[in-house]
Amino acid sequence: MSLDATRERGKPVLQLVNLVRVLGEGETATEVLHGLNLTVTQGEFCAIVGPSGSGKSTLMYLLGALDKPTAGQVIIDGSDVSTLDDDGLARLRNEKLGFIFQFHYLLPEFSALENVMMPMFKLGVPAADARERAQLLLDQLGIGPKSHRTPGRLSGGEQQRVAVARSLANQPLIVLGDEPTGNLDTVNSDNVFAIFETLAREQHQTIVVVTHDLDQAARTDRIIRIVDGRIVDDGPTQDVLERVEREEADRRSALKSHA
Repeated sequence: MSLDATRERGKPVLQLVNLVRVLGEGETATEVLHGLNLTVTQGEFCAIVGPSGSGKSTLMYLLGALDKPTAGQVIIDGSDVSTLDDDGLARLRNEKLGFIFQFHYLLPEFSALENVMMPMFKLGVPAADARERAQLLLDQLGIGPKSHRTPGRLSGGEQQRVAVARSLANQPLIVLGDEPTGNLDTVNSDNVFAIFETLAREQHQTIVVVTHDLDQAARTDRIIRIVDGRIVDDGPTQDVLERVEREEADRRSALKSHA
């Protein structure tokens, strides 16, 4: 698969510096994220994992410039998100970021091709050029022959492929996935992660996904574990998974000893 020109690996594209996020005010204020530090470089395929309520979704909103930190910094391609006004944030999201969510959020009245064209219009891409790129992306993701169909005439897996194509439309620096396969069966989940693997390894596309599925996280290059708003582990996938397995074995052993 060849989607875009190969990018140079190793350049920092996403950084968290002492990141804090407090939700609520006054007596109801709750610190959800506690001083996170993290650097993601060009071409990394990362999974953020953690239990429900650990702060993953809050973090994803911050990574996607959909929210601003209470303290600390989110730096995307050298720009500190907290210093940008609304127009600057919108421009950053359109130019630098691609989003894939658990639910595809395709516009039901438009065809797959038109859905993929939409982000390009926001950057002023001429209609003919947008159509050509959208068709190319859909072709390369295996659903080109169905590009004229509306989302209601596509399967769940096909709809998510359209969502992947849409996320790539503006050649983003970073693709962010918030449980991108959470609404798919195992076969289609595997297919979507196979696309991610190809993009990261062949095109050096930076991809960061939040997932509860450790089997899918195992296909990434790096796992970042969050518990109670703190990064408790971060490293090469196999190393992190081995530590998780040891922790689980220790937990089971401790439960047996107290039985």
